[in-house]
Amino acid sequence: MPHARRPALTHPDVAEVELVQVLHALADPTRLTIVRTLRRDVERPCGTFPVTVAPSTLSHHFRVLRDAGLIHQREDGNRRWTTLRHGDLETRFPGLIDAVLRAEDGSERPRLAEGCSSG
Repeated sequence: MPHARRPALTHPDVAEVELVQVLHALADPTRLTIVRTLRRDVERPCGTFPVTVAPSTLSHHFRVLRDAGLIHQREDGNRRWTTLRHGDLETRFPGLIDAVLRAEDGSERPRLAEGCSSG
């Protein structure tokens, strides 16, 4: 019996990527781990990310990231490969991904305003 073909993957054009959707997608720790991993590695098969969620939950996270324009996925046989759309994101929102990753890692702490007094 032949396997059912998965629906075709859709990816928004870079001009359609919205900042609010990108920030929403990056607000989840699992999705942030996926993005951080892809920032280090050029491309990974879907089952190899360092996350501890059920496959159906991981599929949901990939869909959110794909719909927000953060990742690109391609089919190769029975594997789905994922890449970060870093170039597209740099074009649309320069420095955003790296700034979010630095802030989340704690390497970029907000500074208190100087010259403010309490009375």
